[in-house]
Amino acid sequence: MTTTEDQPGFQPGPGSKVGVVAGGGNLPASIAAHLHKTGHQLFVVMLEGEADPNGPLGFYPHDTIQLEGIGNLVPRLKRNGVTHVVLAGEVKRRPRLSAIRWNAGLLAMMPHIMLGLSRGDDTLLRVVLRYLERQGIKVVGAHELVPELVASEGCFTKASPQRGDWRDIDAARAAAEAIGALDIGQGAVAIGGRAIALEGIEGTDGLLERVEGLRSHGRLAGKTRGVLVKCAKPGQEVRTDLPSIGPQTVDGAHAAGLAGIAVEAGQSLVLDGPELVRRANALGMFVIGLPAKGSKNGN
Repeated sequence: MTTTEDQPGFQPGPGSKVGVVAGGGNLPASIAAHLHKTGHQLFVVMLEGEADPNGPLGFYPHDTIQLEGIGNLVPRLKRNGVTHVVLAGEVKRRPRLSAIRWNAGLLAMMPHIMLGLSRGDDTLLRVVLRYLERQGIKVVGAHELVPELVASEGCFTKASPQRGDWRDIDAARAAAEAIGALDIGQGAVAIGGRAIALEGIEGTDGLLERVEGLRSHGRLAGKTRGVLVKCAKPGQEVRTDLPSIGPQTVDGAHAAGLAGIAVEAGQSLVLDGPELVRRANALGMFVIGLPAKGSKNGN
C-alpha cells in the first residue's frame, strides 16, 4: 500500500542471487514474483509441508527441504549461488528435535536452538537468522525487497471506522501488543470495547474462524461489529514474520462478523492490495493503517 518512491528498499548488487525460503501463505509467491519482474536472480527453497510445490512458486528454480533438514539449507543455497536470503511465509509446526540432522554449524548453535525451541517464534527465528549469517549469507526482510507491500497510514477503503470501532481498535491493539510481548502472536479481535479473542499458534485464519464459531454458538449474542488488529511484536526481528493481511483476511473477518481490520503502518505487510481493497469495499468493511507506536500521530 505504499510505493517504491516512498521506500526505495533493498537492491541486490550485480551478481547477487536472492534465496526465498518459503513457508505457507501468499507472501513467498509475492516476493518471488517481484524479484522475477524486476530482473533479479532468485532461487526458492520450499519448506516441506508448508509451501505448495504445485502453486506459483513451482514456476521458479526451486528445491524442497524438511524442517528437520535445516542443516542442509546453507549448502543448498550456496550450491545454487545464493548470496542473500529472505525468510517468508507461515510455518505451522516446529522441527522435531530428535529428527534434526545435525552438522558442525548446527552443533555450535545447539544451546541457542534449544532456547529457541523452548520459547516463541521470534526467538527461534532469530536463531535461524544468526545461523545463516554466520555461514556468510546476508538475510534481508520482505519489507526491504518489496517495499510496496508495507502498509501506509490512513484508511485504504471507502468505509472508515465509526466511533465505537475506535474503542475496539484501541482494545484489540493493546491486547495484540500484550501477547506480542510474550512472543505468542500478532493479532487480536475486540468487540464492544474489549478483546474477545487472541491469535495463537493457529495464526490469523484460525483466530477469525474461532470468532466466527463464537458468533454461531451464541457466545457473542447481541454483539455487533468488532475489529481485527495486527501489529508487530515489541522488539520483533523485522526481517522475519512481519504481520500481514490479504484478501483472505478480509473474507475471514467478514465471515466472523467484523466491521474492519487495522494494521500497524510501517510494520505490517498488505498482500494483493488492490484485490484486498476491492473485496473490503464490496463488503462495506474498512481497512486502516494505524500510526506506529511512538510516532507523532501514535498513541
